[in-house]
Amino acid sequence: MPSRKICLSLWLKNDASFRKTNDNNMEIIRNQHFEGERPLFESHHLRLEQVTIGDGESAVKECSDIEAEDCRFWGKYPFWHVHGLKISRCQFDAGARSALWYSDHLDMRDTRIDGPKMFREMHDLYLENVVINDADETFWRCRDIEARNLELHDGTYPFMFCENVKIEGLKSDSKYVFQYCKNVELNNAHIVTKDSFWECENITISNSILDGEYLAWHSKHVRLVNCHLLGEQLLCYAHHLELENCSFDKACDRVFEYSEVVADIRGHIENIKNPTSGYIIADSIGSVTIDKNIRQPADCKILTRT
Repeated sequence: MPSRKICLSLWLKNDASFRKTNDNNMEIIRNQHFEGERPLFESHHLRLEQVTIGDGESAVKECSDIEAEDCRFWGKYPFWHVHGLKISRCQFDAGARSALWYSDHLDMRDTRIDGPKMFREMHDLYLENVVINDADETFWRCRDIEARNLELHDGTYPFMFCENVKIEGLKSDSKYVFQYCKNVELNNAHIVTKDSFWECENITISNSILDGEYLAWHSKHVRLVNCHLLGEQLLCYAHHLELENCSFDKACDRVFEYSEVVADIRGHIENIKNPTSGYIIADSIGSVTIDKNIRQPADCKILTRT
């Protein structure tokens, strides 16, 4: 027999007194609370206003053309297999883990997320003014992502296996961001992490601060423009690496080891070690390490400006 909570949700869903239709021919549910399992399963052309989704699972599943505004979620897996979803001024509490999976065409704005493992196996996402306070395993295997003013805090491995990502204004202190990604463009980012952009391809980062050791190891076609870099052993094992008007913190050392690089560095770089090929110029260089372990063709030109 269904629980009382599930029966309540089913009764509300079928009660015409709280469902209305707007000018876009969408049904509206306003100022209601749902709990239990799948209370809004297979809903279509539906708008939620000031709705809360409590204890339970999969509240809005196998749905399409859904809007949610000023809503709060703390039940698990609230939006799975949703096609066409607009979310604004909402809050996902810590209990709303794995909230959006296997969905597409998401527009999310002015929203706070406290639950982990958001956004899995999704495509066509737009986010603006979104704060994610537990970014653990967030944005996994997603593609065609555009975002403005996005914040990521805590957690590990956000943006794993993502493709076609464009972000204007990213702040992140999560660990191991952007691994195994392709076609990423960042502008005005401030990233504090370690092991970021590993085994990535076609990456462009502009006007940003990248703070963390082992940046972009084993990556291809990485281009950094007007960036400031901090950390040890940066940009090693890279292919077709390009730096334009970039600067390094004074503590950076063993940079460019075994990399193919063309770098225009402004200011001082403390140590360059065994670059494989290319051209590096800086205002001043503390030391260059070329030893018996350098790899062929071993013809990188390293110069200081006069």
